[in-house]
Amino acid sequence: MAKKPTPHHYADKLTFDRIMLLIATLVNHPGIGHSDTETSDSKYHDALLEVQSQLQKIAAEFSIEFPENYPATPTIRKDLETLRRYGILDKRMYRFGYYLGTGAMTREELLFAFQAIASQAKYQGNPQARQICEKLTKLLRGLDIELKGQLFYPVREHLNRAIIYTDPVEMLDRQEYRNTLFHKLDIVETAIVRGQAIELYRQSDYYGKGKVGFRRIWPLQLIYHDIAWYLICESCDSGHLSVERVNRFTDCCEIIDAEGRGIAVQEQRLKIAQKLLKNGWGLFLGNPEQQQAELGGTLKLEKVKVRFFEKVVGFILEGDRRHPRQKIKEGPRDSFGKVAYVDYQIDLPDRSLNEFSLWVNRYMDSAQVLSPPSLVEKHRQAARDLVDRYSL
Repeated sequence: MAKKPTPHHYADKLTFDRIMLLIATLVNHPGIGHSDTETSDSKYHDALLEVQSQLQKIAAEFSIEFPENYPATPTIRKDLETLRRYGILDKRMYRFGYYLGTGAMTREELLFAFQAIASQAKYQGNPQARQICEKLTKLLRGLDIELKGQLFYPVREHLNRAIIYTDPVEMLDRQEYRNTLFHKLDIVETAIVRGQAIELYRQSDYYGKGKVGFRRIWPLQLIYHDIAWYLICESCDSGHLSVERVNRFTDCCEIIDAEGRGIAVQEQRLKIAQKLLKNGWGLFLGNPEQQQAELGGTLKLEKVKVRFFEKVVGFILEGDRRHPRQKIKEGPRDSFGKVAYVDYQIDLPDRSLNEFSLWVNRYMDSAQVLSPPSLVEKHRQAARDLVDRYSL
């Protein structure tokens, strides 16, 4: 005798429509149920009320008639458990909004993210970004057609281009192999998130400080600045924090601490490095002694003052967020109301004076260093050397 079939929980039309519309709600409104404000015990935020409201709106859009106040939030909670059971939702807490799988973005957010990835792939030579961009370009071709080309149009691009080869695939295609750390960035990135120490070999020393050879470090973060990729790292021997050009290391990269020190320590050390970056000018974080004094609050900052003249006054005034400690003071105006000069003032650690000087040099004859005396003399001597060079 044949076994009598067991009716499925979602066999009738009402419950089937409900579960389908719930899925549609989560697909079209990723993050639904998220609260922008932190809730306290006295003010409970029920994320399911937002899910319920949006589900009812979608039902109305598709002319699906539900009973009044249907479905109730306990019913939605039961449906969410069903989606977890079938792997449509992950088996974890969704405290910050519901979304399916990795679909955590709206269409508008996807547009923005795709353009950011495409720009990084094109100009910063990020091989991972290139691979993701190529895959998304194929998968989203239909959406781009629907949007009449708007998806792939580069509305925003970050034009700072890497001046060295960064993509191993591009090196292979162009037969321009470079024996650099870019071939082992997957190891570096894994070490970053696991807090693992690695051993690298530095092959270049353009500053004449003898920093060539094997180094043991904790990598903290990969950053792109101006023309190249850099690695923020911490010395395993001394705890000294520094920022290093990725291409100045070879592809010799080995994890020497499989257990790792954990992401919490990584975040703590990265915050300290970022504090140093914010406090200074440029990427040089100082030698160990300077760094220790600066972090201990015993380092006296240099009072720097530069006067910029008429041709570049507008550009200097325009940059009102170059540094959080900067002060810009306008000089006198002529009979036409034009500012004759502006004084740019900032307190900097001594470690940053060289990089600050390079920025000032961009303005050539339109800039005059007024303090400190050491920087005044350095700028004056640079001007003399330039005159001598053109006098040959």
